Amino acid sequence: MNRMMAARDTYLPYGKQWIDEEDIQAVVDVLKGDFITQGPAIERFEAKVAEYAGVRYAVAFSNGTAALHGACYAAGIQTGDEVITTPITFLASSNCALYMGATPVFADIDGETYNIDPDQVSRLITSRTKAIIPVDFTGQPADIERIMNIAQEAGLVVIQDAAHSLGASFNGRRIGSIADMTMFSFHPVKHVTSGEGGIIVTDNEAYYRKLQLFRSHGMTRDEKLMQRNDGPWYYEMVTLGYNYRMTDLQAALGASQMDKLDRFVQRRKEIAAAYTEAFGGYEGIITPRQHPLADSSWHLYVLRWDEAFINGGRNHAFDELRSRNIGVHVHYIPVYKQPYYQELGYGNELCEQAERYYKQAMTLPVFPAMTDNDVHDVIAAVLETRSKLLK
Repeated sequence: MNRMMAARDTYLPYGKQWIDEEDIQAVVDVLKGDFITQGPAIERFEAKVAEYAGVRYAVAFSNGTAALHGACYAAGIQTGDEVITTPITFLASSNCALYMGATPVFADIDGETYNIDPDQVSRLITSRTKAIIPVDFTGQPADIERIMNIAQEAGLVVIQDAAHSLGASFNGRRIGSIADMTMFSFHPVKHVTSGEGGIIVTDNEAYYRKLQLFRSHGMTRDEKLMQRNDGPWYYEMVTLGYNYRMTDLQAALGASQMDKLDRFVQRRKEIAAAYTEAFGGYEGIITPRQHPLADSSWHLYVLRWDEAFINGGRNHAFDELRSRNIGVHVHYIPVYKQPYYQELGYGNELCEQAERYYKQAMTLPVFPAMTDNDVHDVIAAVLETRSKLLK
């Protein structure tokens, strides 16, 4: 059997962390130090991310979901409000609105970029709308300048879910420096990792102070916020917060990883370019299209399989590639299809473009530690699968 027909001997996941000796040493140094939580590594990590994003403030959280929850709190979202977001995202992008008692409203995606469609956002704004949570799906920034203009005209807060887009930019501006608040994720499959972790960056000092309180039980030792002060040991709980703190172990790993971010993003771009060149022009498979102002950091590479040309469509292609040890995945099931959302009364086929996308989408492996042979294996397996299933 030739290389084109052969399955890999080992499984190639769609994403994976890359940890080196510098990262390990950074964590060891914390373990040998005085603080493994609530110590100075947190502020160092926050400062590094804020500087990279080009903003004044960053607040680290235990994970990206907690960070989005905190951003909704800081934005003043409450029961009775509506929050517009996309259905093609991980659950946290809309769940964070539910946590605050608000109602998620799903705007359809752009059929070309797979990001939230600003025209659909405009159509869905009501007197109850409080915020927009655009998601930079796959690492390609949403049309954030248009969304900011829409939000400013309507007096809305924009919380950019940039879990996929650390290292990306829009119209020459780094993601993190445009929206009112921006969330980055540091889960192991993301661009850099802290194990688990998330962060909110912002230029708004009021949001910054609220985020700090929210992640730490609503507790403060700041005399300006307290009603009294009984001594250096004293603290007060001034609002209802959560224990969403990041540990120094996580922060040390994240800070070390940040030093490698640009290199990691460059490798992702190289892999994505190789895929697009290899698959372009083949009937039945559709490569991702990019907004002319967006510079993606390529967290994911989504290839669509057109069932009009491919026997069994995406599902058969998925099974075939998995059988060859290519760890393809699907990102994402439209959120409103989840049983919990169905119980809340959402329609099962709410967004036309999202439905069409979901039936065809498949994520290919993309991560910096992939070798050129790994990339070749993916390309060969995809083209052979297409040939085998072509009608």
